[in-house]
Amino acid sequence: MKNHFMSLALLTAVLCGSAQADDAAIKSSLKGLGVQHVEILPAPVAGLKTVLTENGVLYTTDDGRYMVQGPLYDVSGKQPVNVTNRLLLDKLNKLEPEMIVYKAAHQKHVITVFTDITCGYCHKLHEQMKEYNDLGITVRYLAFPRQGLDSVTEKQMQAIWCVADRNKAFDDAMRGEQVSPASCNTDIARHFELGVQFGVSGTPAIVLENGSMVPGYQPPKEMAAMLDAQKSAQN
Repeated sequence: MKNHFMSLALLTAVLCGSAQADDAAIKSSLKGLGVQHVEILPAPVAGLKTVLTENGVLYTTDDGRYMVQGPLYDVSGKQPVNVTNRLLLDKLNKLEPEMIVYKAAHQKHVITVFTDITCGYCHKLHEQMKEYNDLGITVRYLAFPRQGLDSVTEKQMQAIWCVADRNKAFDDAMRGEQVSPASCNTDIARHFELGVQFGVSGTPAIVLENGSMVPGYQPPKEMAAMLDAQKSAQN
């Protein structure tokens, strides 16, 4: 029995060392491409690793020699499933304390919107917030300044996310009112990075509860109908 446990411990150590060696090879390959800050996770495909970077999601072989960028789909079921976005859902929900939330009184669905205060269709979506909420749709906002980090819009949105009443500050900004400077520990660069990993290229970009993304504005009734149909299909 003692030898059995020693064998298990040895096997665990070998596997752990192998994983660390693989990760080191991957990081070395990415460093050569100028990619410094990465998070390496398992992938659902044997021989591959998932790599989260500031510029998106990569899938790479264990030795770091071959890699592809973009979403991975599971097509074994009736509908294709974006495996990459499912993985990113955990990161998304961990940011919930930083979200600006407009909660439906009788919640049926939750959508997360990457938004920009200078985006016309983002304004249109926000103007119809009561209609979304009345249809049972809770809307959660994350910041995605389209002009990038260190832009004027990014600084304005950072300020909005740093005041005590974020909802009021966001409402005021969407009405075109001046954004007062503010600073705090909340860093909307994390929102932006996650948006890039989800593949956001424009706003509003809407992430559904199953991780799928709707690129662009959807009117309240159309959004509710789509969410109802999706939930019915899943059930």
